[in-house]
Amino acid sequence: QVQLVESGGGLVQAGGSLRLSCAASGRTFSGYVMGWFRQAPGKEREFVARITWIGGSTNYADSVKGRFTVSRDNAKNTVYLQMNNLKPEDTAVYYCAARVLIQREYELWGQGTQVTVSS
Repeated sequence: QVQLVESGGGLVQAGGSLRLSCAASGRTFSGYVMGWFRQAPGKEREFVARITWIGGSTNYADSVKGRFTVSRDNAKNTVYLQMNNLKPEDTAVYYCAARVLIQREYELWGQGTQVTVSS
């Protein structure tokens, strides 16, 4: 089965750090873009960061620049989101997603992992 599985969420205090993982399996993901999204209570889902499997080109939402870092381990088919200096407004369910380079919509989504930042 082709799937994405997130892990690493949890409860941390403001200023703390978490590292999320997205394990991709079922096929090779060459030619794909891997993205991180989040959805907070009462808010719409928003883009957080993305990275290409080939070349490792990254993009970040303005709200997380300088605090979050997206990376990937091609050999392990795993994408990471290192989150530092977490803020209460970062509280959300974080989702990993994948899309083909030539497409604009993400077609494959993980189940999500909860990140809660207390003040």
